[in-house]
Amino acid sequence: MTDDTDDDVLAPTRAFYDAIAEDYAGLFRDVLAPRPLERALLAAFAESVGGGAVADLGCGPGEVTGFLAGLGVDVFGVDLSPRMVALARRTQPGVRFEEGTLTAVDRPDGSLGGVLAWYSLIHLPDGQLPLAIAEFRRVLAPGGLLLLGFQTGDRPLRVAEPFGHPVTLDFVRREPEPVAGLLAAAGFTVEAQVRRARDEGLGETAPQAFLLARRARA
Repeated sequence: MTDDTDDDVLAPTRAFYDAIAEDYAGLFRDVLAPRPLERALLAAFAESVGGGAVADLGCGPGEVTGFLAGLGVDVFGVDLSPRMVALARRTQPGVRFEEGTLTAVDRPDGSLGGVLAWYSLIHLPDGQLPLAIAEFRRVLAPGGLLLLGFQTGDRPLRVAEPFGHPVTLDFVRREPEPVAGLLAAAGFTVEAQVRRARDEGLGETAPQAFLLARRARA
């Protein structure tokens, strides 16, 4: 459960994705097909998870969750938006999906083998990023893996009236080095840091970054 302060922060994101869920899912159907680097990173993550369930936090319509499930990962998806969760359940019927947040994961301490936050940290303000990272560490078992994907930059991107819907949201972009520093401070070892240029052909507006980190075993 989130407290009232958390809900105040998250409400605009929930409303934004509830409004655009169907259009978003259509636009990003087969999102990994033209992205071989991302597929390779996700496959490496899947192979390196040593056991236990994996949480895809901020799963949206479930495309990436389904990809991991197809690789044999015991994965479930969590999303803030009820409409996104409903879409994911419809399009990925063999995978578990539930409503939830990045800062209050409904799982016991040390119960997960892996956590994926794939383009979901972009919806957290700077003040809540350490809270999310602490929550990732809490739910991961010692030695558990964390994979982050996000757009880089030092200025937010404002998206107004997407697909003609009357909603607006700011997307937070971050450089990977400060995020890696927060991970280290929280007890993670960063095992890989990957950055790639934006792909204009895919409509990207910023470079992309990926961090693979492991919770300390002791």
